[in-house]
Amino acid sequence: MPWLLQFCAARAAFATMFTAWSAVLPLLRTDWQMSAWQAGMVQSAYHVGFLVSLFSVGFLSDRHGARRIYLLSGGAAVVSGLLFALFADGFVSALLLYGLTGLCSGGSYTPGLAIVAQRVRERQGRAMGYYLAAASLGYAIGLLIASAMIPLAGWRGAFVVTACFPLLGMVLGYWSLREVPNVVHASPSGHGNRSRLREVVRNKPAMLSIWGYTFHAWELLGLWAWLPAFLAAAAITSGSGGTAAASLGATLTALTYLAAVVGSVLGGSLSDRFGRTRVTLLLSIASLACSFSFGWMVGLPMFLLVAVAIFYNVTGVADSSIHSTTLTELTDPRYLGAAYSLRSVLGFGAGAISPWVFGLVLDWGRAGGSLPDHVVWGLAWSTLGLGGLLGPVVIWRLRRMPEALKLAGGKR
Repeated sequence: MPWLLQFCAARAAFATMFTAWSAVLPLLRTDWQMSAWQAGMVQSAYHVGFLVSLFSVGFLSDRHGARRIYLLSGGAAVVSGLLFALFADGFVSALLLYGLTGLCSGGSYTPGLAIVAQRVRERQGRAMGYYLAAASLGYAIGLLIASAMIPLAGWRGAFVVTACFPLLGMVLGYWSLREVPNVVHASPSGHGNRSRLREVVRNKPAMLSIWGYTFHAWELLGLWAWLPAFLAAAAITSGSGGTAAASLGATLTALTYLAAVVGSVLGGSLSDRFGRTRVTLLLSIASLACSFSFGWMVGLPMFLLVAVAIFYNVTGVADSSIHSTTLTELTDPRYLGAAYSLRSVLGFGAGAISPWVFGLVLDWGRAGGSLPDHVVWGLAWSTLGLGGLLGPVVIWRLRRMPEALKLAGGKR
């Protein structure tokens, strides 16, 4: 089995826990009597934990090597996922334990990107696309498992089975890295974490890439948090019952994630051929159009709604690999971990807030009972578009800088 395929399989297995919450959210809102903002807060807790993890492991990877940090944090991800699956029984416990799961899950992301950048030199955009596509595949697997387990064993069974997959990811990760050296880049004397961070902040092109990713993350992570619940609500409108609607929402969302697997690879490959900023601009504008229109379509037939959701997910995720490759090409390898750390704090910080804001608007729209469903959902989804509006602006500024010629062999 080719090395990259093994490593991507490990990433997919680790990623299943990311969608564990959103898959069963419609049921838990009823069973635990949670408001929409509370449900959004639990997903946000995962993102907060994830960003803290990514900020830490980026610096630790610079200092101790990406391979070592990847394996250590992978073990922690296995334990935290099982704790959440077995002991979450209400809003507070879910908030804490899912946050802990996010905290332990960053090791398969930032160090993994650094390992791919270290191992793959040719067509790096495509390689990054494969690695990020593996995460989308893992999200789809998590949702499919949940949709299958909900009718058989309820939400608890869905959690437990999903939580077993990070163990598989740990085994695959260890196997794929058994002959990969633990590379530690030497940094100039006196360059600690603060100095590394200052070097990144002074790098204006890299910072524009980081800000572009931040606005992208607001939109994408909000989409991933609320898409299953939205499709479940649409299924209820079409006549499905609560449990059946939750299962159907998770299944249909999984289909959109499977399409997003193609999107991640396609985005990276297109950017290798036509340029990083050009492709990023086209994709971000397309996903923004979806954010501002998707919620208003809640009354459409399910097959049309799923078709739009597939397009939304593909355009939303396709530039993820491009953002990662862009940052790699604009950053000194000695400071790449610090750059990923800063990007993670800003990006996942934005992604931690957006599901909560979405839930607040959803609660506000339903409070009086006077607004129709399509207006409530339309306003909620539009919050993702508002947060993502500046993304194309900063990428356009990056495109006009001379340093953009470093991208994709001069293709900007």
